[in-house]
Amino acid sequence: MKNTAPVIYIIDDDESLRHSLDHLFRSVGFATRTYVSTQDFLATDRPDTDACLVLDIRLQGTSGLDFQEQLNEAGVHLPIILMTGHGDIPMSVRGMKAGAIDFLTKPFRDQEMLDAVASALKVDSKRRANHGFLVELESRYQSLTSREQQVMSLVTKGLLNKQVAGDLGISEVTVKIHRGSVMKKMSARTLPDLVRMADALKQRATKDAGNTTV
Repeated sequence: MKNTAPVIYIIDDDESLRHSLDHLFRSVGFATRTYVSTQDFLATDRPDTDACLVLDIRLQGTSGLDFQEQLNEAGVHLPIILMTGHGDIPMSVRGMKAGAIDFLTKPFRDQEMLDAVASALKVDSKRRANHGFLVELESRYQSLTSREQQVMSLVTKGLLNKQVAGDLGISEVTVKIHRGSVMKKMSARTLPDLVRMADALKQRATKDAGNTTV
């Protein structure tokens, strides 16, 4: 069952800071999970809800920056807030280039952390909503017959019904029937809607292929 409360994951080997952040986040209604190491984090399941990771850079074993890159390579798209007591410009640049939402130097004010977490949760909420839409879109696309998929591909490339018919070796009337079925199954109100759907599916396929390569 989906947990409705956003979850803030905290990885820091400083016990006092872990407890402090845990108390801060819980005081404003967030659920929290705290970890001493990245290994502890990886060993536990994560609930299906909006979340972000508050990650210390200087950890024993795997550093926070290296762990951030590992998550990216593994396709774990969790917004990250980096923190350190010894930050410098190269560290912050590396972290932000890798997709960190914010980079906080200890000691930081509670409100700075809460603002960073709020931004991270907005990013995750948007990402999750977009992922859900793409999953639904893929399901609709898979409901099309192979011929309907061919018609959708050609139509969304800008070909007229007559041109589609010529390419596929079928009648224009048949193309119109398939096109109508595609619009209905994909829940597309207009051709531009269908084009946007086709583009979204193509981008997802390209991204998935890239992740597989990695």
